[in-house]
Amino acid sequence: DDDIFSSAFCENSEKLIDVHLFALAAKYYSLSNLGVCTPLEDVLEALKGNSQGAAGVRPDEFMNNKKSHEVQVMSELVDNIANYCGIKQVIDIGSGKGYLSSFLSMQYNLKVYGIDSSNSNTNGAHERNRKLKKHWRAYQNRGRANLKIQSLEKTNDRPVESEIKYKTIKEELLNNAKSPQSRDQVIMQDLVPSGGFTEMDTFETRTETEADLVAQTKSHEGKLSEEALAILNVLPADAVEVFSSSHCNWGELCEEEKMQRKMTSLKTKATKSSESNLYFPLTSCITAETELSDIVTDLEDCMMVGLHTCGDLAANTLRIFAAKPEIKAVCSVGCCYHLLSEQFENQEECCDKVWGFPMCQYLKDKGWWCGRNARMSACLALERVAVGQMLPTESLFYRAVLQVIIEEMYGVTKSDRHVGKTFSKSSSFIDYVRRSLKKLDLDDSKLPDRCIMDYYEKYKHRMNELEAFNMLKVVLAPCIEVLILLDRLCYLKEQENIAWSGLVKLFDPVKSPRCYAVIAMKEESC
Repeated sequence: DDDIFSSAFCENSEKLIDVHLFALAAKYYSLSNLGVCTPLEDVLEALKGNSQGAAGVRPDEFMNNKKSHEVQVMSELVDNIANYCGIKQVIDIGSGKGYLSSFLSMQYNLKVYGIDSSNSNTNGAHERNRKLKKHWRAYQNRGRANLKIQSLEKTNDRPVESEIKYKTIKEELLNNAKSPQSRDQVIMQDLVPSGGFTEMDTFETRTETEADLVAQTKSHEGKLSEEALAILNVLPADAVEVFSSSHCNWGELCEEEKMQRKMTSLKTKATKSSESNLYFPLTSCITAETELSDIVTDLEDCMMVGLHTCGDLAANTLRIFAAKPEIKAVCSVGCCYHLLSEQFENQEECCDKVWGFPMCQYLKDKGWWCGRNARMSACLALERVAVGQMLPTESLFYRAVLQVIIEEMYGVTKSDRHVGKTFSKSSSFIDYVRRSLKKLDLDDSKLPDRCIMDYYEKYKHRMNELEAFNMLKVVLAPCIEVLILLDRLCYLKEQENIAWSGLVKLFDPVKSPRCYAVIAMKEESC
């Protein structure tokens, strides 16, 4: 009840007076408690997906545990959505170094374009794919070895008594070897059993089984080679040299055969260029007005995905999806809420700008805004704190005291520069302050060590207050995230061409705190 929860604050001073009630209210308004999420299991069941990727591809061999968890869960969902919508092309927005993109391509044979605004990320994606090619050859060899072992086990996994009858039948056949008609009669009698798989089958097919084993192995090797080579094409042609298992003397071939082989090679290259299971890293900055067809020249019916798209990029992904008829589905997991642009934060009228928040008309009509502090709080990880991964209180304390110093000693209250990860590189508070001042382009020579330490001593006794304050922010974090995510969901609900949209908890929040995906699919006619 809103009236009950409001009593957590003093009516006159508006100060917090009941921490327990505050925590209960925050829990009540969290996404997990509101009942608006669709369980991932229900979504997968509705999509009736049972697709399986290439055997042997394990994401944990190519990325850390967090990224492996995210990629494996999200790629399975994306593949099911793609199958449901009947599409093979995926556009990965904010693809970074291509973790999700390459896995979607390798595991699910989807044609993926990874678009990132950073050239260094795109180059990193190319380098990562070069390494994946190297490992994929190992997978190919491992698959061949496993196939031979499995086939031999199946061949040898026959009843022991078959060997006994095999000897008896062999003697009969040898005795009747001079008479083909008699031999055929014996064989036919044993090949029409009264029931079950007979030992005669074993004898007659033993030689064939060995031959078939070789043929099947070669066939499977060929299939593996085709799949592997298709996946190896995620890189430019000059990134890796593909060797043939059969070598021949080119000089000994006749001109006609040379020409035939040349034409076959050209056809193979043409086929590879149009195969579906390729990954293309591209560099481009995505906005709400971006024309994907200008970036992806062979754009077809596709779906858009984004794994931890930063700030406004998550909102723009949804806007592009709603506006472009060729994009049939979207699966977007946002992050970095503190980087969202807000239309009403500074109460500035700017009709032409496209804002990250709010998206839906309902919140726009109310002029709703969060503010940077609230958005920063939304990035905190309550579940991690709950299992003992405490907040970095000391680094937060350093940062808070630094702000007092630059305001009082330098008169600076606002700056476009950032301190960044200075704490981890600093040996002491004095070192931290001096490093930070240099990053902020402030002269640290006017500030003696004694003065810096005076500030530290002045506020040291308030460190517990800072920790308590940050814990309250952590408790409130899910409520602010709810507002941002529901705004995005409401925006999709307002669109006329959307068949279904929902919020789905994809990841373990301890492993991956930004764990909610905004998913939508268009009507078939769209």
